[in-house]
Amino acid sequence: MFDKRLMGVCPESRKYIIGNVILQWFELISSAVIFYAVAYVISSFITGVAVNGTAEEMRALHLQQLITALIVAAAMILIRFFCTRAALRMSHLASKTVKRKMREMIYGKLLKLGSSYRESVTTAELVQESVEGVDQLESYFGQYVPQFFYAFIAPVTLFVIFGIAGSWSVGGVLLICVPLIPGAIMMVQKIAKKLLSKYWGQYTKLGSTFLENLQGMTTLKTYQADEYKNKQMNEESENFRFVTMKVLTMQLNSIIIMDFFTYGGAAIGIAMVLSQFDMWSFIPGASGGIGLCEAIFMILMSAEFFLPMRRLGSYFHVAMNGMAASDKIFKFLQLPEPSGKTETTDGINDIRFSDVHFSYSEEREILHGINVTIPAGSFVGIIGESGCGKSTAAALIMGRCAAGSGSVTIGGVNVDSVCVESLMRTVTYIGHNSMFFKGSVREALLMAAPDTEDGRLWQVLEDCGLAEFLKAGNGLDTQLTENAGNLSGGQRQKLALARAVLHDTPVYIFDEATSSIDVESEEAILAQIHRMAETKTVIMISHRLANVAEADMIFAMEDGNVSESGTHDELIARGGVYAKLWERQQALENYGKGESA
Repeated sequence: MFDKRLMGVCPESRKYIIGNVILQWFELISSAVIFYAVAYVISSFITGVAVNGTAEEMRALHLQQLITALIVAAAMILIRFFCTRAALRMSHLASKTVKRKMREMIYGKLLKLGSSYRESVTTAELVQESVEGVDQLESYFGQYVPQFFYAFIAPVTLFVIFGIAGSWSVGGVLLICVPLIPGAIMMVQKIAKKLLSKYWGQYTKLGSTFLENLQGMTTLKTYQADEYKNKQMNEESENFRFVTMKVLTMQLNSIIIMDFFTYGGAAIGIAMVLSQFDMWSFIPGASGGIGLCEAIFMILMSAEFFLPMRRLGSYFHVAMNGMAASDKIFKFLQLPEPSGKTETTDGINDIRFSDVHFSYSEEREILHGINVTIPAGSFVGIIGESGCGKSTAAALIMGRCAAGSGSVTIGGVNVDSVCVESLMRTVTYIGHNSMFFKGSVREALLMAAPDTEDGRLWQVLEDCGLAEFLKAGNGLDTQLTENAGNLSGGQRQKLALARAVLHDTPVYIFDEATSSIDVESEEAILAQIHRMAETKTVIMISHRLANVAEADMIFAMEDGNVSESGTHDELIARGGVYAKLWERQQALENYGKGESA
């Protein structure tokens, strides 16, 4: 019913929770005074009818008592109003503080994990946990936790009030009945936790499927597989609906149980008050049980014994949803982080793979003892068929993956020991699908070099073949939509190259950077890459061998091994893997040219 981990996350929220409980307690006292004023007016009216024979005297007495009671009730209502408003403010501050803290922790964890977070959690699941999952904690801290403490303080307070009012026995019986409600809550707690865990699991699964289908909509339409994916999503949606209905059924059943104890307990209290009430107690000189005013007051207040705990039960189901989400959040926050990286590697240095083995899963090894040296300042090509381990090698250099055995070093320093900041100052990676954020072209370029002047930006854009296009529009102030969706594939890659050039690092890795673009764009990008190769270490990964034919060294990979290496002419003369791929690609590219000629 109470998660200490969540309270430990944000200790500063405790003062708001305590303030909320105190304000609710003042609300209770105000309500008690209001009910007593009402009871006093009613009992005075009945007493006046029975005792006073003069109607004039009765009306005067009633008017005086009514005015006094109204003044007291109005004052208490005003106090209750300000207490309620302040309590809501405290709830907001408590939840606001926790939500901010939790999102900071999630984002901080992401920064520490880097891109390796995908090995443990999907992007869709992480988004759901950090947005809606954290929002669920608003109810936990803003409503459930303050109510948790208040629900135990309120019955004790009312027990004392009932005792002072004239019946410790009625207060005692009602106080004993109150724990029946948390007992009912605890009965369904295990079932609720299991169901809500399943609910969140199905919810994140549905979110992942939706995001995957949304991102791959073009592919689905191309292969006319959208109907199949639609059926798959409908099935997962139905599973989610089924789990949701089970959660609602459980909640409604527990509410019925809590209502039974709440109103049943109040009925017991009222019955005890009536049994102890002496109907002649209002007559002067008569002695007996509970007086009329006290009896009316206790009847009105009997339900207040149970309502705080009943409200706790209502918040409990909302809180359990937040706690189920927090379990997944804490699971993510407890993921092992990469060991402390303090080494630096600045300047141009050799890159060396020494007996490197790597696998994404235990069932299949991707790289089998790679031994490669990439000299500083060289232009190196890595080629091979899909799945041979080319991009994996690039990921190891970038520190996105850690070698299972062996080592990848830059200037003799193990990449796994190099801090992220130093590694990013040394290596720039350009893939086939670079990411862009909303904003202007200037902002996209300044991300790589914040202090660059416009003149330098235009120079780089000119070198990358994009300046003419931008000058025809709004220039550097041209706005980019989501992920630069308003640019063509070739223009996006040119912009990505321009950004990479501005980053100005000693090492550049181009991983299929010219795939899926037009020939003109490809030629412009390759021309810039060759210019960079004159002063930088350039590693080019490509399916198209013509792109690496001028490289100083080419490594041909096959089934996770470097099968051969050398220059283009050396590899062609050797007649191995590279030569066979070259001949095959040349045949495909020249197909039909001889006939048309």
